[in-house]
Amino acid sequence: MAPPQYDFLIKLLLIGDSGVGKSCLLLRFCDDAWTPSFITTIGIDFKIRTIELDGKRIKLQIWDTAGQERFRTITTAYYRGAMGILLVYDVTDERSFNNIRTWHANIEQHASEGVNKILIGNKSDWVDKKAITEEQGRELANELGIKFMETSAKINEGVEEAFFILARDIKARLIDSQAENTSTTAANDGSVKVNQPNAGHSSTTCCS
Repeated sequence: MAPPQYDFLIKLLLIGDSGVGKSCLLLRFCDDAWTPSFITTIGIDFKIRTIELDGKRIKLQIWDTAGQERFRTITTAYYRGAMGILLVYDVTDERSFNNIRTWHANIEQHASEGVNKILIGNKSDWVDKKAITEEQGRELANELGIKFMETSAKINEGVEEAFFILARDIKARLIDSQAENTSTTAANDGSVKVNQPNAGHSSTTCCS
């Protein structure tokens, strides 16, 4: 059996109201593509991208969740397995911003303790329709004790950076610290198993 073509697997989760652009962020990050079509994500979907961080190959398995209430019981089941979560709102939609506290409460209730999080204000290219300022986004992130970035999946602004910031924080929390602990208690064989990949298929939907 051939060894995996990566050193570590990290599972990420995109959450937020329907229509904020979660699927478009995923499409831009994994396929460097964008579509103006609006196709609601049904239940949950995922894509995979392998990146390099500090000389290590990291496989990112990124789950895209449906924002509608009727899918909430399906998507919350995926919180527990997530190592990092991106909370996404639409900077032109005040309601999606106000609902971030509810989404964050869901994380506190369903996700693993200490899960890494980042707040994302998407659609930053829509300057003339902007309802939520960058300062407001930053203030909410500070209140929740998490990092913050504005992004635009359409013009590919901040997308790469947002995913890399979260992946690097997870690597520091789970992989680097685990390697440190292992090396101090026993001979380290050079492999730190963080998680095992799940079999599955991905498809593209936008822009939930």
